[in-house]
Amino acid sequence: MEPNENNKEENKTETAAEATAEATVEPKKEEVDFKAKYYYIAAEMDNYRKRMEREKENLLKYGNERVMSDLIQVIDNFDRMIDMLRPDEDQKIKNMVTGLDMVRKQFLDTLGKHGLTPVESVGKDFDPNFHEALSQEYAEGKKPNEVIKEFQKGYSLNGRLVRPSKVVVSSDKQ
Repeated sequence: MEPNENNKEENKTETAAEATAEATVEPKKEEVDFKAKYYYIAAEMDNYRKRMEREKENLLKYGNERVMSDLIQVIDNFDRMIDMLRPDEDQKIKNMVTGLDMVRKQFLDTLGKHGLTPVESVGKDFDPNFHEALSQEYAEGKKPNEVIKEFQKGYSLNGRLVRPSKVVVSSDKQ
């Protein structure tokens, strides 16, 4: 080997050693700060995206709650009108009651397709989450705190209560 070739070998070894030494040098504090900020911002963006998805789902699910609560009053008026006309013996009035009842049912079915469901009350145990007690009465053969009468029907929209049922609850005392 020529002396020039030995020098080249030594230079290669020294260059490789320097490269390894530089690679093992720890990153600067600024680089660590930028990485931490990057990960923080990435996590914040992911949380923001998830929060916006939840809000969008809730808006689609419960966005028509105001409209539904207003339409419930229309159902109440149908019920009142049908209850008022039902005792009449005139055949024309009976036919009108049948027609009104059919329209009411169609209206309820349409609202049901959009998530509005009536709250079941009579015969069920009183639940303050779904019922509003107006009074208590003694009822023979009924267990205490059982709903025995319903003054106003309650409704829920996709599981969320829109209006509680106004009820009379049984009492164990006469």
